[in-house]
Amino acid sequence: MLRKITEDLIAWKDDKDRKPLLVRGARQVGKSYAIRNFGENYFEGAIHIINFEKNPDLHAIFDENLDSNRILTELELVLGKEIIPTKDLLFFDEIQECPKAIKSLRYFYEQNQDLHLIAAGSLIEFALKEISFPVGRLQMLNMYPLTFEEFLVAIGKSLLLEKIRQIDKELPAHIVSIVNEELAKYFMIGGMPECVVSFINHASYVKVSQIQSDLMDTFRQDFSKYAQYSNKRCLNSVLDNVSQRVGEQIKYSHLSQNFSNPTVKKAYELMEMARLFHSVRAASPAGLPIGASVSEKKFKAVFLDIGLLSNMSGLLSREIITKQKLMSGFNGKMAEQFVGQELLANTQNKLYYWSRDARNSQAETDYLIEKNAEIIPIEVKSGKSGRLKSLHLLLNAFPNIKKAYIFTEDKYGEIPEQKLLFYPLYCAGFV
Repeated sequence: MLRKITEDLIAWKDDKDRKPLLVRGARQVGKSYAIRNFGENYFEGAIHIINFEKNPDLHAIFDENLDSNRILTELELVLGKEIIPTKDLLFFDEIQECPKAIKSLRYFYEQNQDLHLIAAGSLIEFALKEISFPVGRLQMLNMYPLTFEEFLVAIGKSLLLEKIRQIDKELPAHIVSIVNEELAKYFMIGGMPECVVSFINHASYVKVSQIQSDLMDTFRQDFSKYAQYSNKRCLNSVLDNVSQRVGEQIKYSHLSQNFSNPTVKKAYELMEMARLFHSVRAASPAGLPIGASVSEKKFKAVFLDIGLLSNMSGLLSREIITKQKLMSGFNGKMAEQFVGQELLANTQNKLYYWSRDARNSQAETDYLIEKNAEIIPIEVKSGKSGRLKSLHLLLNAFPNIKKAYIFTEDKYGEIPEQKLLFYPLYCAGFV
């Protein structure tokens, strides 16, 4: 299964000033697979995998001290083979299980700069709460479920993908219809690798739905790992309610009726640390960087995966899914979730939105991104420019904004005098 993160891994490998790399992401998004595949295909030598979850006895190697030369020597004894820095890849998998191994990364950078070292894991942020993080001594990458682009490659639609990549070229209506059928599948299946593989092998939405339910059960079972920080019932309530409020401004009082706002806030923050969803914070488009004006009080959420969200929202039933049912998912929060998920995967967490609360004049645009030193507002709509009141308010209030993107089910379009560019929904990951 081809993953776009491979391009980032290759760039890291070829960088003369590289540091140990930490790949972060939620459970089951394909981190281990992608790194193993990278090691097997892009290194002259071997890939050495140290899995701290499967081999807890290896934690003792890091207990004595964090001298990386000693650690390498002992790892070679355990592996029964030499680790050659310039030719091999050393992979620390499930590193969150051994916090001292995380701390050791800084010493690998300082003492073994020729070594190619990648670490990965889930719930890493929880391990980092207990240790000092080696700031400036490692690089980080975030990994997400398969994007729509990766999904098309996985299901054998690479030729169709080439058509979509030509974002400034309008496609014939019959091709658009085919693309939208595949997009509808993606809305239901999502990008969790196990779900995609199941659909490839069985073409069954029922099997996919069961896997999605099992994945959500796995995430809920993880609550016990950080229950010391929050109430488990509150965690379940917040997870369910966030899934129902994608695209809406989050208010803690709406996420659980049975717990105080501070308790709900803690539960929300813990699940964001687990990467079950990502906060998109309100910010001003007055100037760069957008993050300088970010609001800590106003935010909304993008869920981990659109397929999991479809499952939790009941869009996948046990009956045969008709095209009409699939296409209905394009409306409302599912379309906004799709665009947000695509943007996150392509911007590595740099995603915001604009909101204005004024008497009798509330306004909000779905997203803000930075691209080529420009700020670009984004709306997800099914209507034409006349229904884009909030976007017009923003463009009038901030003349520094040169253009805005609108993703719709309609065809391509442009209104230069209004600074508006229209794209089909399926282009969200390519602009």
